[in-house]
Amino acid sequence: MSHDELGIELKTEDGGALVFKLRGSLDLATAPTVRAALSEATEKGSNDLIVDLTQIEFLDSTGLGVLIGAHRRAAERGGAFRLIVNDGPISRLLNITGLIAVFCVYHSIEDARSERDRVSATI
Repeated sequence: MSHDELGIELKTEDGGALVFKLRGSLDLATAPTVRAALSEATEKGSNDLIVDLTQIEFLDSTGLGVLIGAHRRAAERGGAFRLIVNDGPISRLLNITGLIAVFCVYHSIEDARSERDRVSATI
């Protein structure tokens, strides 16, 4: 997958959470697609969102802005917004920016669903 490509897989988990599994890059070129998908989900009443970033290779400030906006929209509607990340560049980026304390971040879908073993800041 090239730097400008993004794959989005959607599925509803047993608990009713809508899971967005992203792969590729979440950046200036691909952010509008993710923003539209997340916005559409909340507009249709899906306020329990899980975004799986474990297959994201690159995330820039535009992509972070999309995630912040989705988090805000879910919170405004009384919903939950959770991220799944691996240890690595994306996790480090969330730490450096301080967003690891803003977002509910987990290492697995199971942890995100049950809201256990939340990843905390390492800085």
